[in-house]
Amino acid sequence: MLGLFLILPVFALYAEQLVGVTPLLIGVAIGAYGLTQALLQIPFGMISDRIGRKPVIIAGLLIFALGSVVAARSDSIWGVIAGRALQGSGAIAAAVMALAADLTREQNRTKAMAVIGMSIGLAFAVSLVLGPLLNTWIGVPGIFWLTALLALAGILVVIFLVPNPDKIATHRDTSPVRDQFSRVLRNADLLRLDIGILLLHMMLTAVFIAVPLTLRDVTGIAAEKHWMVYLPVVLLAMVLMVPFIVIAEKRRKMKQVFLLAILAIGMAQIGFILFKATLLGFGLALLLFFVAFNLLEASLPSLISKMAPAESKGTAMGVYSTSQFIGAFLGGMLGGWMYGQYQLVGVFLFGAAAALLWLALASGMRQPGYLSSYLIKVGVLEPASAHQLQARLSGLPGVGEAVVMAEEGVAYLKVDTQCVDFALLDEFSVAET
Repeated sequence: MLGLFLILPVFALYAEQLVGVTPLLIGVAIGAYGLTQALLQIPFGMISDRIGRKPVIIAGLLIFALGSVVAARSDSIWGVIAGRALQGSGAIAAAVMALAADLTREQNRTKAMAVIGMSIGLAFAVSLVLGPLLNTWIGVPGIFWLTALLALAGILVVIFLVPNPDKIATHRDTSPVRDQFSRVLRNADLLRLDIGILLLHMMLTAVFIAVPLTLRDVTGIAAEKHWMVYLPVVLLAMVLMVPFIVIAEKRRKMKQVFLLAILAIGMAQIGFILFKATLLGFGLALLLFFVAFNLLEASLPSLISKMAPAESKGTAMGVYSTSQFIGAFLGGMLGGWMYGQYQLVGVFLFGAAAALLWLALASGMRQPGYLSSYLIKVGVLEPASAHQLQARLSGLPGVGEAVVMAEEGVAYLKVDTQCVDFALLDEFSVAET
């Protein structure tokens, strides 16, 4: 993910020297990986159920490395587009999540997934600062070569450092399940969230067509100094989002904080237009954008987890991830087109309009139940015994929903962490074999 993100803050500046470049194609090059990721990540995850996680992950990293080499060696915009699309074809997200699930106990799986999510967020934050620095030292082709090396290093990690799972299994909390897609796609609350992540990453990709150009051409900051703008913004944004997360989760004001963040990300894009001529004004608008973005990026998976049926969480997250990648592609394509037609102001107005649309859609969202996913390994059961256990679990204080999958030997729960007795729940678990 670091390799994918590194070019975001610098590519619009570099692309001006490529053969055949147009504003639209700059955007397509930035977002091309999203289309192939969206098309392939769920199928690759399902293939990993059949042939194993590591072969799919290694193959995906090899494809990603090949795409990086294609982009590094290209002197035309079409070559970079092909490279970026090939990078996205190494769509290993679902397979990685499934491998992590294979290697973790049910009770620890939510924490493991949270750590993976945090690592992706950290990669994004680091890329905003590191991308401009690397651009100064080795240029964008050098960044693509570095990305290829990172992918090859990832293969070594998979082979030599990641344990081999004892067995491969379908995990309904992390992996899409074919028979759950129709249920997830009919859920209005989940669809709102899917559209939300699509719009969020559409705005993000579009913004990174316009922000580097605005900093250089309007605000007057040399490209090699852009990292000096991004560094304080990224650090402050990470600090300033924390109180809002606490208010949303601990004080149970999730919907209110969520809507406020959507409004803030729209206001930030108006700020980009109004204050683009001054470093302080543009920097404050950028800070508002990233506080809101980080808050929304953290809140959306939490909301998916809260609103998805207990046994459909993995499928809901698969649809959500696909929507995210589609958003990245649309943001690049539409943002590039807006830039070509209406200049930098048009890109920011496009983002503000997307935020307004999202605010209208999200305002109809119901207040989420403050329930978290929890899994218990109960062992393979007869259907009658599974039904009895499901009834017992459902009746425990703090358990909002319980589904026992008899053949899988797993109970999928939604629990209120503030009042459930986890020690009591764990009494229903069976020992690992």
